[in-house]
Amino acid sequence: RIAQISKRRGGGGIDISPIRPKGMYTRNSAFTTDGIVVFMERFSNTSREVAQAGRRGALMESISVHHPEVMNFIKAKRNLDKITGANISVRVTDEFMKAVKRNKKYEQRWPVDSDNPQVKQMVNAKEIWDEIIKSVYLSAEPGVLFWDTIIRNSPADSYDSLGFKTCGTNPCGELPLNPSDSCRLMSINLTSCVDNPFTKDSKFNEEKYIEIIHKSMRLMDDLIEMEIKAVENIIKKVKSDPENNLVKENELNMWEDIRNNCERGRRTGLGVTGLADCIAMLNHKYGDKSSIKIVENIYRILRDEAYRTSIELAKERGPFPIWDHNLEKDNEFLSRLPDDIRRNMKKYGRRNIACLTTAPSGTISIVAQTSSGFEPVFKTEYIRKRKLNENDNEDPDFIDTMGDRWKEYKIYHHGLLKYKDITGKDFEDSPYNGAQAEEIDYNIRVKMQAIATKYVCHAISSTVNLPQDIDFDIVEDLYTKAWEEGCKGLTVYRAGSREGVLSSSGSKKDCPECDQSSEKFKEAIESEKLLEIVPSIAPDRPSLMECDIHRSRVGGGDWLFFVGLLNGRPYEVFGGDSEQFTIPHKYKNGLIAKNGKVD
Repeated sequence: RIAQISKRRGGGGIDISPIRPKGMYTRNSAFTTDGIVVFMERFSNTSREVAQAGRRGALMESISVHHPEVMNFIKAKRNLDKITGANISVRVTDEFMKAVKRNKKYEQRWPVDSDNPQVKQMVNAKEIWDEIIKSVYLSAEPGVLFWDTIIRNSPADSYDSLGFKTCGTNPCGELPLNPSDSCRLMSINLTSCVDNPFTKDSKFNEEKYIEIIHKSMRLMDDLIEMEIKAVENIIKKVKSDPENNLVKENELNMWEDIRNNCERGRRTGLGVTGLADCIAMLNHKYGDKSSIKIVENIYRILRDEAYRTSIELAKERGPFPIWDHNLEKDNEFLSRLPDDIRRNMKKYGRRNIACLTTAPSGTISIVAQTSSGFEPVFKTEYIRKRKLNENDNEDPDFIDTMGDRWKEYKIYHHGLLKYKDITGKDFEDSPYNGAQAEEIDYNIRVKMQAIATKYVCHAISSTVNLPQDIDFDIVEDLYTKAWEEGCKGLTVYRAGSREGVLSSSGSKKDCPECDQSSEKFKEAIESEKLLEIVPSIAPDRPSLMECDIHRSRVGGGDWLFFVGLLNGRPYEVFGGDSEQFTIPHKYKNGLIAKNGKVD
């Protein structure tokens, strides 16, 4: 099914929790299962291998934190050359997070949702949690999904007995979905709702915003009809293919399931983009206290007006076919809606089982020349990378370790350019100064996402950007805070932990200092001058030596390096695979004792 979706330029999500843990008995010739990692790689490779006009599919692999092999899942992408065709996320529960806070054990089991599991074991929750944070710190994955928060606030899960139990998410994590349902996205450009941007008379035009929400929800409901028609055409095409019915059966079943879920639930995914630019146009900085109020107002209006429109559509076109007030009357998200909306919804139903999300909106935001989705402005000047398709005739700027070809573009943020045109002032005077991604207080960033999340029935896809030298404990605190504040998930990216689509324009390897050193070396070689070699004898090494501790990546693996210091200057360097050491990230220096032993 991954292949069938990918070949039509689509993406998907898969829950690998049902896969038996490694070594468990199976009734086949192998007698035991190979576990989850081989399946993770297979699913990832399928997503990469199946291409349509050079475009690879997108995939999210998720697993319950209660699966006995969750540790292998967590470590699977520390090697950056592995599982390159999928994002991965761990689904953590309140049970697990409470155990982490209390430093207690929790139960791993398989099947993970069984009251009578075939496999179960008690494991220290803090050990699992520390490995999650370590992987996030080193390689920016896995993401973390706060699963109980997602389920409690999901209107669709009120219909779990009818097939709408959430089992995974779309590739970017903003749309938790039941099996064979679709991700339908639409984003409102918030900058179009700002009157007199960057002036003392700037104002957010709420009337215009409400009108756009109403029209967008109607468009989204029409989009569902277009999807149903497109899926029916695919079904007709597959039926007419020359292969026998046995070959076509799996693909036909998949598309029929997708059509049926589309018709029964009529799920939509309306969101916003350009939030950071909108805040700046109102003369506020993203991350300030005033910006938090702006965000809450924008998302409150989005929720209320989207659900009002869905009720109006139910009056005109009928509610989604399985709507039942009694099934959803105690839903946590729906209970927070204003009284008038809940009264009308009880009387008329609504057209769509769930309505709202916020996607990353990267590509469409480039077209609209705005900031992306919920994100702050990454940089007002940065490098954006684009993967070249097989049929692109352009020369790549670089080729990565997987053989993928990439083009780089220098980008100047349009919001700042507009600010300069309107005000005649420079960056230093703008609302963007001090409000770029790595400049925002991380705790405020999480708080903003949590506040917006309570108005969204699906989720918000957003990445918290962190500097390369951030302390390990701060990363851990961010994830804990995200759970406590009510976020449905969190993803962070520490600069340098892996290649991102966006990078600072000053972060390229050919920095001026490196260029200067390289040129001097070339000059020495070309002049054929002999470089003077000065023999020297190292001073005696003390038995105990101060050292700096550094972390880096070697051959796709995580390494620790120790720089021994004598009188404050480097004396010796040695390193090794970080798996061989048990040194917490918070330690940046220490002492090296020489004992003459191999270990």
